[in-house]
Amino acid sequence: MRFFKVFLLLAGLAMLAACGDSKFKTYHGPEVTQVYVSKTDRKMYLLHGNRVLEAYDIYLGNAPQGPKQFEGDGKTPEGVYYIDRRNPNSRYHLSLGISYPNPNDVAFAQEAGKRPGGDIFIHGEGDLRRGKADWTAGCIAVRNKEIEDIYAMVRDGTPIIIYP
Repeated sequence: MRFFKVFLLLAGLAMLAACGDSKFKTYHGPEVTQVYVSKTDRKMYLLHGNRVLEAYDIYLGNAPQGPKQFEGDGKTPEGVYYIDRRNPNSRYHLSLGISYPNPNDVAFAQEAGKRPGGDIFIHGEGDLRRGKADWTAGCIAVRNKEIEDIYAMVRDGTPIIIYP
């Protein structure tokens, strides 16, 4: 009986320790009404109205100049999109999907006889430490601890404006 009590106590402590390390945070502050990204400044801002709630340094696609137009071009999109999905099991820690491509992006790529690409996310670094400034395939990357906060703060349907 004593062994069983010790076992339960240790199991409970292990569960409490694991809870403190969770990548899933809660957020009870002001609603994030817009995400603003400046590619030139390599900054992402979470806004409530006109007020900046948080600012983050970002990494972009491996060919950051200009808007994403085609699959595999290594560019990060530019324009107005929405957060349209979330991936709690991302290979890059956590990720929030961006609604690229929109109908205009698709039409532009089709006119050129190409595909627009897709699967553009805001995500963390995953298990990899990146040495160069822009290393994604067109996504917006932040540190793992930062994506935990962003994932908690930003809801699906939030507009994201990505400027050059």
